[in-house]
Amino acid sequence: MTSDPRAAAEPAPFTAADYAARMAAAARTAADAGLAGLLIAPGPDLAHLTGYRPTAETERLTLLVLAAGQEPVLVVPALEAPDAAKAPGAPALTLRDWADGKSPYTAAAPLLDVTGRFGVSDNTWALHLLGLQRELPATSYEPLTDVLPMLRAVKDERELQCLAAAGAAADAAYAQILHVPFAGRRESDVAADLAALLRAHGHSQVDFTVVGSGPNGADPHHEAGDRVIAHGDMVVLDFGGLRYGYGSDISRTVHVGEPSAEEQRVHDIVREAQQAGVAAVRPGVSCQEVDRAARAVITEFGYGERFIHRTGHGIGVTTHEPPYMVEGEEQPLVPGMCFSVEPGIYLPGRFGVRIEDIVTVTDDGGRRLNHAPRELAVVE
Repeated sequence: MTSDPRAAAEPAPFTAADYAARMAAAARTAADAGLAGLLIAPGPDLAHLTGYRPTAETERLTLLVLAAGQEPVLVVPALEAPDAAKAPGAPALTLRDWADGKSPYTAAAPLLDVTGRFGVSDNTWALHLLGLQRELPATSYEPLTDVLPMLRAVKDERELQCLAAAGAAADAAYAQILHVPFAGRRESDVAADLAALLRAHGHSQVDFTVVGSGPNGADPHHEAGDRVIAHGDMVVLDFGGLRYGYGSDISRTVHVGEPSAEEQRVHDIVREAQQAGVAAVRPGVSCQEVDRAARAVITEFGYGERFIHRTGHGIGVTTHEPPYMVEGEEQPLVPGMCFSVEPGIYLPGRFGVRIEDIVTVTDDGGRRLNHAPRELAVVE
C-alpha cells in the first residue's frame, strides 16, 4: 500500500464496450432464469449496467429495458435525454424519450412482451410498476433480489482495481484518524474528521461514519451523536463511501488510553473470529460457511449471543449488496465476488468491538482489500 492512495495509478475508465458486454450478459442471464427481460430503474443496477446515475428522486420514469435478442433501450424523460446521452454506456444502447404531458408507459410498452414476466430492480417505484401493469395487464414482475440476486456480484479486474483503490483510501483515512484527539470531543466531531479524510483521499461520496463510543459501541449502527468521548472508552469506527464509483467499508475499534484486560480480551476474540472468517473464503464454499467460521470462534469464548448481525455483505457500486455472509445463504463463492467480513461482540451498556475488511474471492482463496492494522489501537 502506498502512503498516499491518490498517488496510485487510477483504474482505467469503463468504456461503452464494457457496458455493452454487461447489458448483454444481464439479458442472457435473465433469459436463462425464464424471464422475458429486465427493467432497470435509477440506482446501483443502472449505474453498473450503463454508467448513468440520474437522481432516484424524480417522479419521471427512467427505465432501461433489457431482453435477449433485442437492443437495450433506455426510456428517459425528454428534458433528461441530453444528460443520459453523455453516460459512458450510452453508445451501447438506444435512447427513447418521452415528453411531459405524454404517458411514459405508452412509450415503454412497445418494448415489453405483453405477457412477459420481468425482473425489476429493487428500488423501482411502485408508481411506475402500477403504470406498466395498467398499460400491459398480462405482464408480471419480480424483484431482482429474488430472481437474480447475484447480477452484480462477480467483479471484473477493473472493478477490483476500483474496490482496491477505495479500500486503500479508507486505510489511509484510518491511519490519520489515529492521530486526532478523541477524549473530550463529541462523536460527531470525530465522524466529521473521518468524512473529511475520506474525501481528502479521493472519495466522491461518503456514505456513513459510525463513531460509537463507550456504551454506544454496543449498537452496531449507532449514528455519531453528541456524546463526549471520555478517557477509558472503547470506540467503534465504521466508515466508507464511493471512490471511482465503487465502495469502501472498514471497521476498526480503538481505545482511549490503555484498555482493561477484559477489553483487550474481547478485542482479541473478535480479531481471531475475523481472521477465521477470512480464512474460510475460497471458491465453492457457501456464503454461510464464512459466517459459521467467524461465529464459531465467538461462540467458543462464550459471546455467541452478543454477535447480533450477519458476518458480511457484498460491496460494489453500492456499499451494501448481495451476496450476504449469513446462515441460510447457500450461494457458493465465485472468484471476483467482494464482500465484508465483520464479526463483532456487543455488550449492552458497556462497549462493543467490530473489525471489518473487504475481501475478494481469488482462484484459490481470499484476498483482503483492506490492510490497515487490526490490533487494538490506543488513541488520546
